[in-house]
Amino acid sequence: MLLTDKYADKIYGIITCYDRMIIQGYIPSWSHADAMTAYMKANGIRIFDYPDFSKPLTEQVRHNAERIASENGIEIEFIRKLHAFRKDDRIQKLLSETGKTEGLVHIFSAMECCNTYRPWHDKATGKTSYYVKP
Repeated sequence: MLLTDKYADKIYGIITCYDRMIIQGYIPSWSHADAMTAYMKANGIRIFDYPDFSKPLTEQVRHNAERIASENGIEIEFIRKLHAFRKDDRIQKLLSETGKTEGLVHIFSAMECCNTYRPWHDKATGKTSYYVKP
């Protein structure tokens, strides 16, 4: 018997959601070299100290994903090659192998292409900023 049937007299509504979540995006104030330069300066962070600034955040995201995977008994699959396979096909295979129908099923991780900022100090103007690495 479904819980919604068993407790129908006590249920006022049902919330439904999508069967998967794809989390991606960008931080607008960091999305181009001038914006990143402005953010760093506004927060008193030296541009050449970016690696020290970003490492704790990167580690926090990675550790949280690993914790979630561990709590759910799954491994994180790193995708090394773009378009190497269809993710939907991989998930369908995992569902048929595990019989799992609810909860977190799998985590994919990928390194996506993006602009790379390189710090630059212009000796003529005395200004330090980022530029997009060609």
